[in-house]
This record gives sequence, C-alpha cells and structure tokens, in this order.
Amino acid sequence: MAEAQRNACAGSGAMARCDQQVVDLGEAGVADVVMEPAAVGPGAPRFAPVSASYGRYALGLLVAIYTVNFLDRQIITTIGESIKNDLHLTDSQMGALGGIFFAAVYTILGIPIARVADTRNRPGVMTLSLALWSGFTVLSGMARNYATLAVARAGVGVGEAGCSPTAHSLLADYFPQERRATALAIYSMGISIGTLLGMAIGGIVAEHYGWRNAFLVAGAPGLVFAVLTIFTLREPRSQLSADARAQANASSHISLLMVFSALEKRPTFWLFALGGALTSFVSYAHGQFFTPFFLRNHAPELTLLAAHFGMAPAVGKPPLGFLSLALGLGAGIGGAFGSWLGGVLADRLGQKDIRNYALFPLLVPFASIPIVWFVAGTNNMPLALTLLILPNIGVGAWWGPVYGGVQGLVPPAMRALSAAVLLFVINMIGLGGGPTAFGMVTDAMTNHNLIGSGLDVATCKAVAGAAKATCAVASAHGIKTTVYLSTAVIPLAMLCFFFSRRTIARDVANAEILPATPMSVRRLAAYLFVAGALPGAALANASSMFFKTPPPLFFLDGLVAGGVAGILLAMMIAGAGRRAKP
Repeated sequence: MAEAQRNACAGSGAMARCDQQVVDLGEAGVADVVMEPAAVGPGAPRFAPVSASYGRYALGLLVAIYTVNFLDRQIITTIGESIKNDLHLTDSQMGALGGIFFAAVYTILGIPIARVADTRNRPGVMTLSLALWSGFTVLSGMARNYATLAVARAGVGVGEAGCSPTAHSLLADYFPQERRATALAIYSMGISIGTLLGMAIGGIVAEHYGWRNAFLVAGAPGLVFAVLTIFTLREPRSQLSADARAQANASSHISLLMVFSALEKRPTFWLFALGGALTSFVSYAHGQFFTPFFLRNHAPELTLLAAHFGMAPAVGKPPLGFLSLALGLGAGIGGAFGSWLGGVLADRLGQKDIRNYALFPLLVPFASIPIVWFVAGTNNMPLALTLLILPNIGVGAWWGPVYGGVQGLVPPAMRALSAAVLLFVINMIGLGGGPTAFGMVTDAMTNHNLIGSGLDVATCKAVAGAAKATCAVASAHGIKTTVYLSTAVIPLAMLCFFFSRRTIARDVANAEILPATPMSVRRLAAYLFVAGALPGAALANASSMFFKTPPPLFFLDGLVAGGVAGILLAMMIAGAGRRAKP
C-alpha cells in the first residue's frame, strides 16, 4: 500500500515531499496514512475552490446557524432567575442546568460526530444537529420540574454537539489558510450575536409572557435554518473529480489512534485549549449569573433606570427585560468586536510572526479584572452596564486566534476531529465547570452568610416574611463574593497563552508530519479515564439534586462510571483503527 502511494507521488513530481509524508503503519495494526499535500501535489488545494460570493454566503449562513446555536444555549442564563423562583431551585441546580447537564453530552458527543463529519456529508450532519437542538429548546419550555428540564437541556446539547466541529471543518475548506482565522473569527461572532439575542429576547419575552414562551420563541428559528442548510450548503468534497476524490480520500485514512498521538505531540494545541477553557470558565459563569447578581443587588436602581428608558416593569416585578437587553448589548457588541479584532490581528500579525496568534488572547483579558471588580462594587448602574462592554471584548478576543490557529496545527483530514477535541476541553472545563462551580460557590457563600440564622439555601426555598428577607440579603452578598473570587482564574488562562508563544512556530512547521506510531490503547485509556471520571463525578453530584435525600458519596459512583466509559471509548477507538486497515 505504501509503495503504491509513493509511486503515485512520483508520478505527480512530488516524490521528495511524499517520501517524508507517507508513513506505513500496517505493522501497527491501523490504516496506512497519506498526508494530503503529497497526495494532491504541492500547492494544490484539497478541494475545488468555491466562488468568493458563495464563500461569503456559506459563512453568513454558518454565522446565522451559530447565532441560533448560542441563542438556544444561552437563553437559560437570562430567564434563569424566573425558572429558579418558579420551580423553587437553588443556585447550584441552576448552575448545573446551564453547565454540566448540557456540557457533558455536548462535549462527549462532539468527538464521534466530528469523526462522522470528517468522512461523511457535512451539510447533512449540520441539518440534523440543528433540527435536534431547536426541537429540544422548544421542549424545554414544557418542563414541569427540575429533572425534565435537565433532560431537555441535555437534549439541546446532543444536537449542538454537531455544530462547531462541522462548521470549522467546512470553513477550513472554503477559505485558504491566510484568511482562515478571520473567517473563523467572523463565524465566532455568532456567539456574541446569539448571546445578545438570547438575553434580549429571553428577558423581554419572559417578563411579558413567561419563561416557557421564551424557550418557544428561541427554538423556532432553528427549524427554518435547517431547511436552508440542507438545500443550499455545499459539501466541498462533492466538487472533486473521481481521481481527485480518490486521492483526497486517501489522505483521510488517518486512524483515530494516530490522531490522538499527533495531538499529544503538539503542546500548542493543549495550551490553546486550556487557555480557552479557563477564559470560558469565567465568561460562562458570568454569563449565567450576572443577571441574578444585578437583580439581587441592584433591583431598585435598575427599575429607575428602566423607567428612564420607557421599560419600567410592572409593579412588584423585576426589571428583567431592560437588564437582559442592556447585558445582551454589552455582550453582543463587545464580544463581536473582540472576535473580529482578534481574528484580523491574528491573521495580519501572524504573517509577520506566528507567535502573535497568542498575543491578543494573552493581553486583553487582563484588563477585565479591575473592571469586573469595579462593576461588582459600584451602585452606578449606567456606568457599570457600559463598562461591561470592555470585558466582553476580552471574551471574544481569543476565538479567532485559537480556533483558526488550531486548524493550522493539523492536516486537513484531522481538522474536524481536532476541533472537536479542542471544544471538548474548552466546553467541559469552561461551559461544564464555570456555571456549575459558580452556582455551588454562591450557595456555599450564601450558607456562610446565613450562619446563626437557622436557615440555609435549601430551607430558603420555602420561607416567607422576615426569613425570606434574610435569605435575600445573604444570597445577594453570596453572589457578589463569588463574582470577586471568579476573577482569580483569568491569570491562569494568560499563562497558557504566554507559554504557547514558545511552541507554536515549531508545531505549525510540523503540522503535516505524523508520529511514527499511533498512540497505544493503554495510554489513550488512561487519558480518557481521567477525561471521563472528572465530568462523571460532576454530573453525578448535579444529579444527586434530583433526590430529596441525596445518596451518600454519589459523586464517587459518577467518577467510576465516567472513568469506565472513558476506557470503553478508548477500546472503541482502537477497534475503529483496526477496522480501517486496508
């Protein structure tokens, strides 16, 4: 097999490069690997290029899809306080709804779905995913208790798992490398636009028509985009001639074990992933709980400010519509600008020095720390809501450089799967851990403030009168303390981006080179045991809230179950590699 591939390369005049990039792995028990540039020829594009106008259309459609993706994901952050009061939940339970219940299925399914996207019709994968998450968003509005709402939010995660890995892979084929960070940064603007719409629509609809109808309004547009996707989004692979398609398919014969072995030897990948994960840990936590923070600490000031803009709530109601619109505008404008600026600077400065891909994500988030501290302590609501635009610029600053940079660290046949692994790390730690940890710490701080009162967060759900007022004060101080504590994570993210500047040049230069041998099953099983055990423990801890009397040490059951699931996944990956042998 390897000899035949060398002969094919010799015929294309690329023998020198091909010899360096054809690796015979037959004795290792997995498929032979042929890297794309050697198979297709030096300088040749992997796929027949689409027109510039269609590329812009496809990017616009994918931005719209990602906007709906984040609208459906983030709407719970705005209407969370309404859900909490209606269903009598704690901050820990709300954090789990926006965090681990969604993130567990979202991140775990992202990798197998990405593998499908690397080898099958990507617009079809996107269409099915879009229809699933939109449908479960609508079903979220029909939930009558905590357990059914948790299941519905997990269902949203099932659908959304197929979005970004598939989109990243498509955009990497639609746009050349020198424009890729900009394209992915523009795509990532869907996060900011979706957050803006989710917060604005969610708050306004919930204030006037209830939180259940907010889910219905959020889920419906996705079904329309699903129709557009299946009929108008092109699969670049289909534009190849039969011979070119055969050559491109040869480049896709990279076993899963080889993919993980290649990623293991790219430290920039993991530094980018961890830096993005820690930044997301803070941003997702703030996104979930800033609305409750302002409502609990500054409802009177916000009500007066809302009245000034003609958005005064009904008597006795919180100014949810105005607050969600204000926070949404800050998140949307700041995040979109940061995403665009980060991508453009990465492309322009990165051409001069590839290390500059990490520069903007390294510097910008640092400025958010004093701003968040000031916002948490001031009673000047117009100034506080305006200043929050600046931290949101930092939130979006790393999207283009990280997502675009990672695509340049791996060969084309690994792009979707590499994006899925990247998103696994970012979302399991950031999305799964951020809101979940913030909610748990807030409950702990609230309980600390209630010492001596005979109350705690559990009993506070059913009290009235003076006891309810005591609980409200303790909760307001508890969530403010947690906002301060959460900023301690930001310097850790900065360290990751700092150290990535030392490794990125070497990793980009070796992007097309595979290791001599794939990762051993035992080594992969050890990695996936840890990757499964920690989320399993967190998920079990969150699931224990379903019980009036939680089982003792239930998190240990989750830790073992998650670890075993990781080992089984490693065995499945090894089996897939053996079946791929020609």
